[in-house]
Amino acid sequence: MKLLLIIALGLAALLHLLLPAGLWRIADPEIARMVLIELRLPRMLLALGYGMTLGLSGAALQAVFANPLASPDISGASSGAVFGAVVAMYWLGVDGHLALASAGAVGALLTLALLVMLAGRQAEQATLLLAGIALSLALGAATTLALALAPSPFAFYDAFDWLMGSFTDRSLGQAAAALIPALLACAWLLRRAQALDLLSLGDDVAASLGVKPKELTRDVIAASAIAVGACVSVCGAIGFIGLAAPVIARALVRGHPGRALLPAALIGGLLMILADLAVRGATLNRPLPVGVVTALFGTPLFFWLIVKQRRSLTS
Repeated sequence: MKLLLIIALGLAALLHLLLPAGLWRIADPEIARMVLIELRLPRMLLALGYGMTLGLSGAALQAVFANPLASPDISGASSGAVFGAVVAMYWLGVDGHLALASAGAVGALLTLALLVMLAGRQAEQATLLLAGIALSLALGAATTLALALAPSPFAFYDAFDWLMGSFTDRSLGQAAAALIPALLACAWLLRRAQALDLLSLGDDVAASLGVKPKELTRDVIAASAIAVGACVSVCGAIGFIGLAAPVIARALVRGHPGRALLPAALIGGLLMILADLAVRGATLNRPLPVGVVTALFGTPLFFWLIVKQRRSLTS
């Protein structure tokens, strides 16, 4: 199954890089090279890396919270990262790619820490959902206000890119600033796959087998915040990938949260690539935020999860 996912992801990434095919009709090879390397390659890398980051971090967060609703967007981590990046860029004058990635990571980390304080690590479904939605709404409003009141009169026009996500006009430098921290954090999360499987047996059982639940939870939250925050600081917030990919992955691995990490990353990358291909293929006279597409297929899944949880509680 993993091999099939890798093949599908590779083909999708190749299509993303090569389509539309009009590139090969450009007479000047230097212009064609610039379009491929400086425009299409960063966009493909960001879509691929951001999707994999959301899938993997979503699976890890759902494992430590023991809750299928604990995705980066539902938990407020993405909104916190956006707020941190917006304040750093428009109010503090930060313009370095790594500095913005750090600001996004700090915003995501503080939001997840606040979520744990409000709801607890093993909160009930409704408590976690309400706390996460409240944080997301509050931070979304704060981000809009920060953009509206920013010293730059043009800052507010960037609201769609920040709140719904975009891969347009990103450079290789921005891709590196987002994906290198995300890659390191995700690699650390993958090394904790077995510990996350043991954690699903309960804190007492996991502790008897050498796992430190509180330490593991803290480290997973920090790594997820770094990974998501770095990507959000470059591309804005994109919802539902971090929710959908782990759900599909757990179904493939029969519910094992640790084993679902790598499949969730592959599925997340595939979903994001396909969503951005849909955005690029849309015949509109204006850019369409990629978050709109992910919300269209993610919202029904979200409703299905809520109904499923309700039925399990009432049965």
